[in-house]
Amino acid sequence: MSLQQPDFGVLRKAQKGDERAFSLIVRAYQVPVFNYVLRLVGDRALAEDLTQEVFLRVYQGLPKFSLRSKFTTWLFQVTKNRVLDELRASERRPRALVALEDVPPLEVVDAPFERLEAIDAVWRAVEGLNVDLKMALLLRDIVGLSYTEIADSLEITLATVKWRIYKAREDVQHALAREGITIGAETRAADRQAVTS
Repeated sequence: MSLQQPDFGVLRKAQKGDERAFSLIVRAYQVPVFNYVLRLVGDRALAEDLTQEVFLRVYQGLPKFSLRSKFTTWLFQVTKNRVLDELRASERRPRALVALEDVPPLEVVDAPFERLEAIDAVWRAVEGLNVDLKMALLLRDIVGLSYTEIADSLEITLATVKWRIYKAREDVQHALAREGITIGAETRAADRQAVTS
């Protein structure tokens, strides 16, 4: 489930201003970026706008991008910064509440009704996390970045990443337990192992 890096040749061409090469990069990463942003802001139209703004910033910053770091790390660092700017701005202005029903669920083909309810409960629990925990969790479990890539993207230590993901999963499990939904013990054991290693 790991997010692949772009082809080096395509990336070099995009850095030199080749619009066709840049469009290949956009096509490869727009869905993961959009899904990440949507889960952070909870508004489809805003997520679409922010995703466009992220890729505009990436296009403008690409000539200065150092090929010594991973493109996906930098991309999600740009995404994080744009989303945090928007969240700070939205705190300063009045806004309408978005019903959780308006946030589209991830599509699950032919899933039993009980499983769909459980998936909806998971997303409600994730929605209730603070933004720091939510960012780390989504970058790991939805985008598929490694712990190191998440640390670089969020500009925090590896230990902080591990703690945030552990805490986010724990908070989600508690929220699910309040709804009568439990997650397997093997998931909790894997989380504890990641935090201690």
